[in-house]
Amino acid sequence: MWILANIFFQCILNVFSEDLRSSLYFVNASVQEVVFASTTGTSVPCPAAGAAPASLRWYLATGEEIYDVPGIRHVHPNGTLQIFHFPPSSFSNLIHDNTYYCTAENPSGKIRSQDVHIKAVLREPYTVRVEDQKAMRGNVAVFKCIIPPSVEAYITVVSWEKDTMSINAEMSRFLITSTGALYILDVQIEDGLYNYRCMTRHRYTGETRQSNSARLFVSDPTNSAPNILDGFERREVMASHRVELPCKASGHPVPKYRWLKDNRPLEPDTRFRQSVTGLLIERAQPSDTGGYVCEVWNSYGNAEVVGRLLVKEPLKAVVSPRKVKGSVGSQVSLSCSVTGSEEYELSWYRNGELIYPGNSVRMTGDNRENLVMAGMAKSDGGAYQCFARNGKMSAQDFVQVILEDGTPKILSSFSEKVFNINEFVSLACTVKGTPEPRVAWLLDDEPVSRDSRHRMSHFTNAEGHVISHLNISHTHVPDGGVYRCTCNNSAGAVSYQARINVRGPASIRPMKNLTAIAGRDMYIHCRVIGYPYYSIKWYKDSNLLPYNHRQRAFENNGTLKLYDVQKDVDEGEYTCHVLVQPQLSTHQSVHVSVKVPPAIHPFEFPRFSIGQRVFIPCVVMSGDQPVFITWQKDGRPIPASLSVTIDNIDFTSSLRISNLSLLHNGNYTCIARNQAAAVEHQSQLIVRVPPKFVVQPKDQDGIYGKAVILNCSAEGYPVPTIQWKYSKVGLDGGVVDGNRSSQRTNNSGAGVPQFQPIALNSGFRVQVLVNGSLLIKHVLEEDSGYYLCKVSNDVGADVSKSMYLNVKIPAMITSYPNTTLATQGEEKKMSCTAHGEKPIMVRWEKEERIINPETSRYVVTVKEVADEVISTLQIMPTVREDSGFFSCHAINSYGEDRGIIQLTVQEPPDPPEVEIREVKDRTIALRWTMGFDGNSPITGFDIESKNKSASWDTAQKTKDVSPQLNQATIIDLHPSSTYNIRMFAKNLIGKSEPSNELTITTDEAAPDGPPQEVQLEALSSQSIRVSWRAPKKHLQNGAIRGYQVGYREYSSGGNYQFSVISMETTGDNSESLILDNLKKFTQYGVVVQASNSAGTGPSSAEVSSTTLEDVPSRPPENVQATASSPEIISLSWLTPPKEALNGNLLGFRVIYWANLPDGELGEIRNVTTSKPSLELDGLEKYTNYSIQVLTFTRAGDGVRSEQIYTRTKEDVPGPPAGVKAAAASNSVVFVSWLPPLKLNGIIRKYTVFCSNPHPTVSSEFEAAPDVFFYRIPNLSRTRQYSIWVVAVTAAGRGNASDIITIKPLAEAPARILTFNGTVTTPWMRDIVLPCKAVGDPAPTVKWLKETNGSPAPAVIDSRRSVHGNGSLVIRTVKAEDSGNYTCVASNSFGPDKIILNLQVQVPPDQPRLTVTKTTTTSITLSWIPGDNGGSSIRGYILQYSEDNSEQWGNYAISPSERSYRLENLKCGTWYKFTLTAQNAVGPGRISEIIEAKTHGKEPQYSKDQELFTSINATRVRLNLVGWNNGGCPITSFTLEYRPVESPAWTTAQRTSLTKSYILYDLQEATWYELQMKVYNSAGFAEKRVKFATLSYDGSTIAPLVRAPNGPPEGSSSGNEGLKMMVTISCVLVGIVLVFTLLLVLRRRRREQRLKRLRDAKSLAEMLMSKNTRPAETINKQQQTLRMHIDIPRAQLLIEERDTMETVDDRSTVLLTDNDFGETQKQKSSTVTHTVHYQSLSQATGPLVDVSDARPGTSKSNPTARRTAKAGPAARNRYASQWTLNRPHPPVSAHTLSTDWRLPTPRVAGSVDKESDSYSVSPSQDTDRARSSMVSTESASSTYEELARAYEHAKMEEQLRHAKFTITECFISDTSSEQMTAGTNDYTDSLTSSTPSESGICRFTASPPKPQDVSRVMNMAVPKAHRPGGELVHLPPYLRMDFLLNRGMSCSGTSRGGASGEGAMGQACLEPQKSRSLKRPSRMAPPTPTEAPQASRDPVAQWQPGSAATLPHREGSELAQAAKLSTSQESLLDSRGHLKPSSNPYAKSYTLV
Repeated sequence: MWILANIFFQCILNVFSEDLRSSLYFVNASVQEVVFASTTGTSVPCPAAGAAPASLRWYLATGEEIYDVPGIRHVHPNGTLQIFHFPPSSFSNLIHDNTYYCTAENPSGKIRSQDVHIKAVLREPYTVRVEDQKAMRGNVAVFKCIIPPSVEAYITVVSWEKDTMSINAEMSRFLITSTGALYILDVQIEDGLYNYRCMTRHRYTGETRQSNSARLFVSDPTNSAPNILDGFERREVMASHRVELPCKASGHPVPKYRWLKDNRPLEPDTRFRQSVTGLLIERAQPSDTGGYVCEVWNSYGNAEVVGRLLVKEPLKAVVSPRKVKGSVGSQVSLSCSVTGSEEYELSWYRNGELIYPGNSVRMTGDNRENLVMAGMAKSDGGAYQCFARNGKMSAQDFVQVILEDGTPKILSSFSEKVFNINEFVSLACTVKGTPEPRVAWLLDDEPVSRDSRHRMSHFTNAEGHVISHLNISHTHVPDGGVYRCTCNNSAGAVSYQARINVRGPASIRPMKNLTAIAGRDMYIHCRVIGYPYYSIKWYKDSNLLPYNHRQRAFENNGTLKLYDVQKDVDEGEYTCHVLVQPQLSTHQSVHVSVKVPPAIHPFEFPRFSIGQRVFIPCVVMSGDQPVFITWQKDGRPIPASLSVTIDNIDFTSSLRISNLSLLHNGNYTCIARNQAAAVEHQSQLIVRVPPKFVVQPKDQDGIYGKAVILNCSAEGYPVPTIQWKYSKVGLDGGVVDGNRSSQRTNNSGAGVPQFQPIALNSGFRVQVLVNGSLLIKHVLEEDSGYYLCKVSNDVGADVSKSMYLNVKIPAMITSYPNTTLATQGEEKKMSCTAHGEKPIMVRWEKEERIINPETSRYVVTVKEVADEVISTLQIMPTVREDSGFFSCHAINSYGEDRGIIQLTVQEPPDPPEVEIREVKDRTIALRWTMGFDGNSPITGFDIESKNKSASWDTAQKTKDVSPQLNQATIIDLHPSSTYNIRMFAKNLIGKSEPSNELTITTDEAAPDGPPQEVQLEALSSQSIRVSWRAPKKHLQNGAIRGYQVGYREYSSGGNYQFSVISMETTGDNSESLILDNLKKFTQYGVVVQASNSAGTGPSSAEVSSTTLEDVPSRPPENVQATASSPEIISLSWLTPPKEALNGNLLGFRVIYWANLPDGELGEIRNVTTSKPSLELDGLEKYTNYSIQVLTFTRAGDGVRSEQIYTRTKEDVPGPPAGVKAAAASNSVVFVSWLPPLKLNGIIRKYTVFCSNPHPTVSSEFEAAPDVFFYRIPNLSRTRQYSIWVVAVTAAGRGNASDIITIKPLAEAPARILTFNGTVTTPWMRDIVLPCKAVGDPAPTVKWLKETNGSPAPAVIDSRRSVHGNGSLVIRTVKAEDSGNYTCVASNSFGPDKIILNLQVQVPPDQPRLTVTKTTTTSITLSWIPGDNGGSSIRGYILQYSEDNSEQWGNYAISPSERSYRLENLKCGTWYKFTLTAQNAVGPGRISEIIEAKTHGKEPQYSKDQELFTSINATRVRLNLVGWNNGGCPITSFTLEYRPVESPAWTTAQRTSLTKSYILYDLQEATWYELQMKVYNSAGFAEKRVKFATLSYDGSTIAPLVRAPNGPPEGSSSGNEGLKMMVTISCVLVGIVLVFTLLLVLRRRRREQRLKRLRDAKSLAEMLMSKNTRPAETINKQQQTLRMHIDIPRAQLLIEERDTMETVDDRSTVLLTDNDFGETQKQKSSTVTHTVHYQSLSQATGPLVDVSDARPGTSKSNPTARRTAKAGPAARNRYASQWTLNRPHPPVSAHTLSTDWRLPTPRVAGSVDKESDSYSVSPSQDTDRARSSMVSTESASSTYEELARAYEHAKMEEQLRHAKFTITECFISDTSSEQMTAGTNDYTDSLTSSTPSESGICRFTASPPKPQDVSRVMNMAVPKAHRPGGELVHLPPYLRMDFLLNRGMSCSGTSRGGASGEGAMGQACLEPQKSRSLKRPSRMAPPTPTEAPQASRDPVAQWQPGSAATLPHREGSELAQAAKLSTSQESLLDSRGHLKPSSNPYAKSYTLV
């Protein structure tokens, strides 16, 4: 394992280049130091890398590339440097303690990492120790772990131990600092009883050390000056780290501290904090560096700690700019910014190589931080790095310098154009390049001259581009031609040309004669000026060119090109002809001369040797004369000193050398020149010299692990190559003789060596130096052998010489034990094995002291085995002092090595040092300190105790006490007796000597004085703080351990008993306690008692105080309200009683709001008054107001009174809100109006006025108050009438409406009298949207509904219809019916329309309930309302229950409140709460169930209190003061006791605790068992103890014996009766235990069931929350059966009837209305119908898709309602059963079942009587059903979890194929329920019922309609009524569809019916009897009966108040139903059975 230290390299640097495909970067943070253990090795990845595969190499800091050393060091291909683990003998500073760096190189450059120091840590012996310390009591003690300096940097203090216990953070007085010191704060006397030791761990080797044990000597405080215990001299910390500057001193009085920085007081800074240990600095900053002084002083002197803090910042280097792009020849400047230190050394590197200043390189700045490089060459590109170094810290940064090609590039230019004479011409060229290019302009290859008409300008833009302009003003014809811009710089040149034409006569510029070079190409230009011209042609000798392949004429620009010019053919005169007009041409001629260049015949120098002669000719084969020939050597003229002769003759030249030497080596060049050109030819002359040795190799020695150079060098020319070869074995193949010294002289047996080439690529360990010598950097043993140096250069014979390398092995320890054990007194041997060159000397040392083998106890023996030396150290005998570190040293002439052995001598432990920890009257607590453990773990302790006068042979012994303990208590001692106690320690070696003996006497007594200065302070309305001082010192009689505080309501008579609270003392002289849960604004009396370990002292004098005020707990009483006018209500009330005010009354607050006629609530207002009466004015007229009154004190508002309702008086109404009039014919006009916005009373009538002319009243008509239109007949056709309307109340006639005018018409267009507006209605009611239209002829009416923003015809179905009067009727209105409805009326003379906005109100959403405050007796709840559903919240229902109770209470809460406090709750008890909001529609969803617990817990007995105050022979006094009530008053306690050997208990029960209790009439000298149970409302606590009464003489008796001995002989007959009694008792006890166990199991099962029942609301709430169904989904499911589910306690009773038999798959079940009996029967008995349904198979999950067909319906054919599609042939035969009850005389029960079992067939002709409803009740097998109850255990809000719960339920009951889907659930809003007989065609016949809890769902069903005699229904579905008969339907929160699947067709219809057309999931029910009779194979369909006529009229069923189809219910029955439906009680009785319902219409099917 290796550890990376001091990591602070910078973040990952990625340099991306758009011009380079690869870049260099650092892949991770660099490391500056790697420290590792030699036993583990380490791996260091190369920090540098490249995007393209980079070459990674490691180097030493000296720049030398490292090499592999097999088994020691290796560089992996991925660049990781691995140092292998190694023995200490292989340590090498070059490898294991050196500085390395790594480089990464790719085509983009080369970077090097920071220097990494790699250091190996060797294992070496060391010990840590702790010194004894002295401290004064109450002061501070400091222990330090002293570590040897050689290993201090690697050792960490990991823990401190106090005896055998580890010191942790829970010990508040003990603190371990960051430096490993142990601080003991507030030193106590007992701190000196322990041993202290530290534990350390080596950071790299993992070795742990335990120090010696040190003691703390504690003395009493004495006046003394401060003495420094802990300080510092220098601290270094990195910035942003935390640093601790220790400064601690002892002294008395306790010293004070002050800190100074740089001799100034510390400035206030939140980062500086004085801690217990000194000065703590958070997030240290560099500015914190400085000198710190800690001044310590007290009144007797002073001292100081002086130290220096150095805050270091990590070095950081940043090179700028970050991206550098330049060009060849440019200048590059880099800057390196260094932070983190002001002193550093800076270096620059290019591609890993150090940069030195030079001619083109400058470094400026104080630290050479600026690098400037001029004239950059292409090779200067790459990675540039800046390195900053400061000591061991370093940092670097790098950038990549990219040099681009700076050759000029033309970016934009001009094109060929035509200009007129005198026009202005501007030509431009834009060029880029580096350095900045120069631009020149040419015209027809001649420079453009600058004059007044020709101007040139140049400038450089922001992008560095050069823009050059040539401007020509007043152009002339000669200005035309080819213009060229030429751009050049040091990197190259570029040009561009184009022709500029100037209109004018065409002509040719004069041409100069030209000279051409033979063999090259040539251009001849014909420069034409003027424009236009028609053609340009070239002629030579009157021949039109071209006429051969070497000629090409460019007619467009007049250029002639000659390829490969030849003198004979191409020399002559050329003529250019220009056609300037169709019949006019001009021409000019040019003469071309051809010159022929010289051609040299090639020559080469042959091979020459030194001293030979040379002659070389140079012949010019062709070329014009004259020719001049010269010679050069190596590019320079040949020096005369070389004696080279040159002979020139005509066209030849020769070179002669008479005596060759090495100086003649070189390249010789012959150069021939004439007028055409100069040519040259070069050849190399090499003078060769054969090789010869300069230094010959010779035999030499090499030392293993060191470097060696085998010298060999030679000379010759060419420079000879040196090859080394190696041979290990001789000719015979044998290994070379190991005696290397005689190898060369005695090799006749070895034979001739066989040399093989040496591989030089094996990690660079073996290298050939420049001079040819062979370097072996790390010599290995296998390197010994013959080496051959061979020299060759292909000149003469090769030379070679061999030598022998003899490898000498230094002494090495190859084998030794790291650790070994020995037993004291026995002999011990330790051996070391050494290897190396002989002779080897082995020396033994013990902890750096050389062992003298001549001593009596040490014997050293040495023997040689093969080439190894084994040295053995024998110790006889071993003693304790031999434990430690031994080392064996092996030494020879070439080196030395050592091995370290840790010897542990084991022996029996030293005895422990025993001390007294605590003495009580009957117990002695011991503490012991363990001494030396004998180097073997302690296995246990033995404790012996005896009376002082007895001998140790009779001592009481306690054996094998756990070694983890350091204390024990000896019990059952006598008071005031003297004992001797001693101990033994044991380990695996043996037992120690006895410890020191203790002599102890037991004694102590209770306090004699009460606490002093008892004071009371009221903190709140229910709490008082009690404070006091300890009793007087001389009356305490020991250390005060605690106090008992008694309190009671104040009474002068003292009749009230005190409530007692126990508390432990804090140790201060002043104590306090807060009394909670007191009565508000009440006076209390308090007394206090002190107690110590012996008992409780007397009480203090009683003092009294009064609790603070609180809000009133009761509302004002007898609130009366009277309306005194239309706008005033007078109020009066009575003030609550004084005990309910909880304080001083400040006044009253009245809260009131209006209940508006539309059902909404008005603004909630409040007003305060100090009197018990008030007048509310400014109210709305004739408006019903809700009023509440409360009282308030300084603490706040109290409880509100119940709402009272008062209506203001009537007044005259306002004007009608609107008036319409429309002509119906030529004499009739219809008038309609809206009621007034302000009714101000009950409208008695409306008066319609008609006048002609206005205001003369011609007619006056009256209309009923509920009529809003009137027909005015007998009007004149030609007259125009004014009409207005007035409303009338009892107070008089109101204001008139607006006046409208109308004229009767014969052909009246359609007009609608109904007004536009909004219609609001609760859901599930019937609503009529009126649309009364008139016109002549009578108009037609149609309705539209707005869908997706556009009106569409309204859907007319069974739920929606249009009456003859044009009104739209919507039955059972739903939320999706909301929207804009348009009524359009039209006739032949015109249309009219109105828009009605229908708003459907729904129940409100659930509120969000939270707990805001809890006390011991109250819980305050607050909530946030949810959506009100379109109707104002009318109020809230808060339900609460104890956690384990099924009794729920509820409170009705005003809608204006947002919080509620429940008072008088049980202390320390969990409660559950739910909240439901109500609006005009009904109750909404229940909130989530939340839980809260009142304050308080079970009683507890104080550990510091002794239960027994006194014990004598017949009486025991119990100390009951130790019972703590846990915050809840103790209600009772039970006390039982018995003799240990007696089974009968004696019970003493009391209702309240007193200070003590006495047990009388006990048997003397007897062991008793006592158990106590103390109860409060939060629970109970139990305490069991055993005690023994004294003998008659006051002595104690023997302890209980665990295993009594067998009876003596002769006593067996006397014990037979006892044995029989014991046997019978055991049997009886066993029976009682079994019976008790059964009761417990039954109770537990019942509790589990109740727990499942409590999850009901959450389950129902989860079901309801999933009803976010789109309208189309609801419409789609209109054809499915919807069931109303009620889950009041969420339990599902599932039964199996084993008596039923299986039927075949073709069974048919029919259910008719005859099966349900009559409507009204006796209530005393019921007939039971059991409905079984067969469930569909489901393999994929508990929830499945629901079919679109419900039982009794079909999409395609209504007649197919009695059919069902056949299901699978094989199914599990399981079914769930409903038992249906109805009122009926006692007759036989019938079963409706779709089970696959064969029940008893019905008796032919038996028909059930009709019944309008049935209910679900427990079946006969209720107990069995209860036993199979299933729990969902799911109350989450996710549908998936509910699905899993259902699956779990089905699997538990083996209903794995059950299939049903919950689709809707409804919340009831009626107080009773009635069932209609069947369904109507327009509705799905949902039922309504009020569940036992709001928001609960219920399965329900009803019989078919009696009037539906034409069809046989296979399941009846109910419909609900309100008590008043108003039709209503419930909210579809959830829907459940049961798919009743049968494997056959229904036989209830004709056999030819479409029996197979039903969708999957249809089923039929058939009537069956539950008696065990055989069923007939076929059944005849029943005969339907006639239905009442009243039920056949569908219109009559919808008239309000009509109940023709309902059964009659008596008033008492309705009241009983309402009572049951609103009950919050459980459905289970006390025995866990379902309660029988007295409501015959209850239809509850419960589900879990």
